[in-house]
Amino acid sequence: MKAAICVFPGSNCDRDLAVAFRAAGFSVEMVWHKETTLPEGVDVVGLPGGFSYGDYLRAGAIAARSPVCRAVADHAVRGGYVLGICNGFQILTETAMLPGALVRNAGIKYICRPVPLLVGETESPFTRAFDTARPATIPIAHHDGNYTADDEVLGMLRGEGRIAFTYAENPNGARHDIAGILSANGRVLGIMPHPERAADPALGSTDGLPLFQGLAGAFAPA
Repeated sequence: MKAAICVFPGSNCDRDLAVAFRAAGFSVEMVWHKETTLPEGVDVVGLPGGFSYGDYLRAGAIAARSPVCRAVADHAVRGGYVLGICNGFQILTETAMLPGALVRNAGIKYICRPVPLLVGETESPFTRAFDTARPATIPIAHHDGNYTADDEVLGMLRGEGRIAFTYAENPNGARHDIAGILSANGRVLGIMPHPERAADPALGSTDGLPLFQGLAGAFAPA
C-alpha cells in the first residue's frame, strides 16, 4: 500500500498525515506541488491541512492550480483514492473533484478545538471502520470551514449517501452540519476536521485512526 502526500507552500499538516498513513501500514512519499506526476504505484493521495499560498484569493484556490493537482485529478478519474483534509478539502472543491465550497465560518473567527462527529454512511472505506454507536471526537482548526452548496447539490449528496461526516454540534455554520463529503464513486473524501491529529495515543485520542485503518482495508488481500 502506497500513499503520496502533496506538499504546498504553507502546508503544515503534511508530516502529521504521513505519520497517520504509516501507522495504518502505508509506505509514504512526499510530493512537491510543482511535480507533474505522482510516484509509481500510488494507491491513495493525501492533500494535507495548512494554509497553502497563505489562503491568498480563496483558501485552496491557488494550490488547486498547481501542476501536481492535475495529476491528482487524473488519479481520481482513474478511480484512485484521494483524501483531502481541511485545506485539502478546500483544494478538492476548488478543483471540482468535489462539489460545493468552503467559505468563512459563520462566526467570522478561526476555530481550533475538538468536536464530535457523526458518521453519515458506512459503505466507504473511509468510514466503514468507525464505531457508529458513538460520535468520534476529532480536532478542527479552520477559518473557512463553512461548507455550502445549493439545494440541488445538497439533495444529491444526501440522496446518494455521500455525506460522510456531520457535526454533532455545528461549529461553523456548515449547511446540513456537513463536515465531510464523498465523490460519486466513494473514493474521494474531503473532510474539514483533522483525523491525523487524533490517530495516536500520544496525541490523546485515537478517534481518527479508523479512517486510515478502513482505507488500508481497501487494499488488504482477499
